[in-house]
Amino acid sequence: MNDISAPPPVIRLKPKADARRIRHGAPWVFADELVLDRRTRALAPGSVAVLEDNDRAPLGVVAVNPASRIVARILDRDPAARIGPDWLAARLERALGLRARLYDAPFYRLVHAEGDGMPGLVIDRFGDVAVMQPNAAWADLRAGEIAEALVAVTGVGVVVLNGTGRARVQEGLAEETRLLRGTVDGPVPVTMNGATYMADVTGGQKTGLFYDQRPNHAFAARLAGRARVLDLFSHVGGFALAALAGGAESALSVDSSAAALALAQEGAEAGGMAARFATRRGDAFDTLAALREEGANFDLVVADPPAFAPTRAALEKGLRAYERVAFMAAPLVAPGGFLVLCSCSHAAELAKFRAACLRGIGRAGRAAQLLHTGFAGPDHPQHPALAETGYLKALFFRRDG
Repeated sequence: MNDISAPPPVIRLKPKADARRIRHGAPWVFADELVLDRRTRALAPGSVAVLEDNDRAPLGVVAVNPASRIVARILDRDPAARIGPDWLAARLERALGLRARLYDAPFYRLVHAEGDGMPGLVIDRFGDVAVMQPNAAWADLRAGEIAEALVAVTGVGVVVLNGTGRARVQEGLAEETRLLRGTVDGPVPVTMNGATYMADVTGGQKTGLFYDQRPNHAFAARLAGRARVLDLFSHVGGFALAALAGGAESALSVDSSAAALALAQEGAEAGGMAARFATRRGDAFDTLAALREEGANFDLVVADPPAFAPTRAALEKGLRAYERVAFMAAPLVAPGGFLVLCSCSHAAELAKFRAACLRGIGRAGRAAQLLHTGFAGPDHPQHPALAETGYLKALFFRRDG
């Protein structure tokens, strides 16, 4: 870690690199844009440096990882900024101020990486518990310091480091999960949209709960009155429990994870919904085929799969998978019912995702109205120059044939 009192090292753009892209807000600098001389390559992952253009004009303070494709991430546009406890506290206070305006209870995404000016760092808050994912080397190196600032700014008593996922592998970081502050006795109950969810903050997927779908859960709940609901790739009951809170007659959650379904069942019981809730463990595609063989249909069908297109290289394969979901799910929607199709793949931009879904619906011999397009909630602010921060799409269709 850099000595905050010492002048930071300097890294420089190549002569043909487009410095305007950085000046106009781009938060990442790639390996082919930088002069990667011996001195720059020797910088330890997570080091802080000043970025200059080819004319030695400063562009800002960056976090450096020579081992990553993204060698530099903009931390501060002020080249005189010093990345230490005061800087961390100021960024966290700014993030907390936004959430305090948005929500009346401390359950939300507190830091959304580049969208909140803390590149590669995700922090979800569950009341007195915060789960941080340091997916960039600078944040991983300063995990303890971030935890201290987090406790000081928010007053949380528990901080969990969840160091798992593809992003960490790409940064050359080890996978680990550990407690940085306090202890956790079990799943944390979270109330949203009238439902209670159980978040496994130490062993669950990602941070334990997906806050990004909150507004889409709410919209689905508006369609769920007296409905029979099928929630595919349900995780801990995301759409199903919200639909039950919205007055659904019944809900079936389908997921491949027994642990996730157990948490969904626990949430249904905590919310007094267990009599209307059921689970079915299995592969979503196999379950869709089985349900069709059984002659089942539903008034509201939701599919919220994992990222089928996590990278641009996987885009075409991912789009085919989204089309297949739509093709198999559409026939299970009763006349006049609703189909909700989601994507968390940033590489599958909205127009391509929508086209794939419509192909699948059409191949299934169905027609549909597109009622609503949903995105992540406002606790997931987008960086205007980084499409990756605006990854989530949810398409709400009504069967029209």
